[in-house]
Amino acid sequence: MSIDLPLVAGSFFVAIVVGLTGMGGGALMTPMMMLFFNVPPLAAVSSDLVASAVMKPVGGVVHLRRGTVNLRLVGWLCAGSVPAAFSGVLVARALGDGEQVQQVVKYALGVALLLAVAGLVAKAWITRHEGPASAGVEEIDVRPIPTLLVGMVGGVVVGISSVGSGSLIIVALLALYPALRANQLVGTDLVQAVPLVASAALGHLLFGDFQLDLTASLLLGSVPGVYVGARISSRAPGGVIRALLAVVLLASALKLLGVGNTATLWILGGATAAGAAGWSLLRNRGGAQVGVAGELPEGAAPAGSGVEAGVPSRGGR
Repeated sequence: MSIDLPLVAGSFFVAIVVGLTGMGGGALMTPMMMLFFNVPPLAAVSSDLVASAVMKPVGGVVHLRRGTVNLRLVGWLCAGSVPAAFSGVLVARALGDGEQVQQVVKYALGVALLLAVAGLVAKAWITRHEGPASAGVEEIDVRPIPTLLVGMVGGVVVGISSVGSGSLIIVALLALYPALRANQLVGTDLVQAVPLVASAALGHLLFGDFQLDLTASLLLGSVPGVYVGARISSRAPGGVIRALLAVVLLASALKLLGVGNTATLWILGGATAAGAAGWSLLRNRGGAQVGVAGELPEGAAPAGSGVEAGVPSRGGR
């Protein structure tokens, strides 16, 4: 087994972003392998999912110990996402072999990244208008049918592209359950992602294009990267990090969809200008930071340094 040191370094830096923002693992790791290391799309998706299946439980245990997980909500999400994720792998394989399926997966990933960008923008907008409220983690009134549908859609997207267990589902949860605090939102999403990613990873082990060398290189870089990102998450300006993440996701999506370099630069420039103008307008209206629900204003106590952003400190409960 050979270790790809440049891939180890790349996965380390991507994992730092994941530790800082609590999202962006599959949305950044898979495109990085495809765009910079020429890894075939299906192999990139397979290896990323298997690596994620190893890392996700770490964060899940942290949140379970902190009591920031709504287990009933997790149950309804998993009822839809686990079989859907396995089915998503079969859908990807049924689309064809060789170049055909690789191209389909590439385009599916590009669309999923665009949805992730839209989710980040919607998340910032929704939380900007959200009050200081929040119910206890077990006081949330779970809506079974919408939650089941979110799990099913998210599971299919994850099974095909490896994107969505954090970037897409967490935004849908925010829309369905605005009373969830940030740490409850992240904790619930992270725990439901464990069986979801495990199901998709199993499907790719059986029917995908899993490569042990790729997965080992990803784990060597991403495990310490997530740790470093989580350690500095309490000091990092979350709004800036998420804005950079949105730009990176948008650029990756455009390249995966075959958009030319010149057009990509124009689109990125326009999106950046529009985002800056919108952020300035919202800031002038309300003076509050645009970001994830529960982000603290300057001078307030940090939320802690768990594996995912939003984990409370040991003394904060």
